[in-house]
Amino acid sequence: MPFRTAPVRDTSRFVLGALCAMGTIFIWAGWLVAMRVGMAANLGVLDLIALRFAVAGAMLLPVVLRRGWALDRLRWPGLLAIVIGGGAAYNLSVGAGLLFAPVAHASAFTQGVLPLTTAIVAAIMLKERLPGSRKFGIGLIVVGAVTIAGVSALALGRQSIGHLILVSATLLWATYSVVLRRSRLDGLHATAIAAVASCIVYLPIYLMLVGPQRLLAAPWQEILWQGAYQGVLTALVSMVLYGYAIALIGPSAAAAFISLGPVIAALLAIPILHEWPSLTDWIGIAVISTGVYLASGGPLPFTSASRPARQP
Repeated sequence: MPFRTAPVRDTSRFVLGALCAMGTIFIWAGWLVAMRVGMAANLGVLDLIALRFAVAGAMLLPVVLRRGWALDRLRWPGLLAIVIGGGAAYNLSVGAGLLFAPVAHASAFTQGVLPLTTAIVAAIMLKERLPGSRKFGIGLIVVGAVTIAGVSALALGRQSIGHLILVSATLLWATYSVVLRRSRLDGLHATAIAAVASCIVYLPIYLMLVGPQRLLAAPWQEILWQGAYQGVLTALVSMVLYGYAIALIGPSAAAAFISLGPVIAALLAIPILHEWPSLTDWIGIAVISTGVYLASGGPLPFTSASRPARQP
């Protein structure tokens, strides 16, 4: 019998899952800003990723020592999906995409495309079937994301390489989300596995090929701030929140909320950078916001079908 997910049991379940997803995206919205600040000062992308998983790996090592690698639930393919999609490999893929494409495109082709890639992976792995309203919502999200990124995002050229890398990174994250839902791991356990494994694999390679010279030379205040944001907020808090969002409303619905990233970034730019969105940006924001609600399976007042059965 096909495995079917019912993303929303009732309004309270949807609201709690939505709050977890929104907490995740607010943290992620500041991730690129924190990365840019570090890169403009004393650190590079590889240094920041090393700092991220050194802090998160050390904090979460007791969880893995106590609860193990969950091979009984994940098997080796599932374990690899959790480690790659939720760990250093995903971050490195996004960083590689940024070498070819601007930040606005990165936001559109990762967070904006995530609901589509997650729906595809969930349909293949979980046999998840989406109602028409959610499919329409996913379409709106993609259109809105491209609207914010600009028509130039669709042009062929050097940036297209970055777009392909970013979409590939999104597939890694979508697989992580679906495997997490299928295995029924809680958010903390999955986060600990990804962080500790990334720490074990990535840090030795980083130390051999790059070296910690820039980290050691950076001011301690910068190391403390970046370590807290990268290692605690981004690698720990946001990942746990996202895990709970998946448990409450399902992977496709949680991914729909992540597509609010371009919207949050545009709105945060008003008080922080004093940059007001253009008319095209506002249109994209409205389209994405509408699409997110539909794609996330939010309760619809005009149909009783908006209250599917409880998740198994």
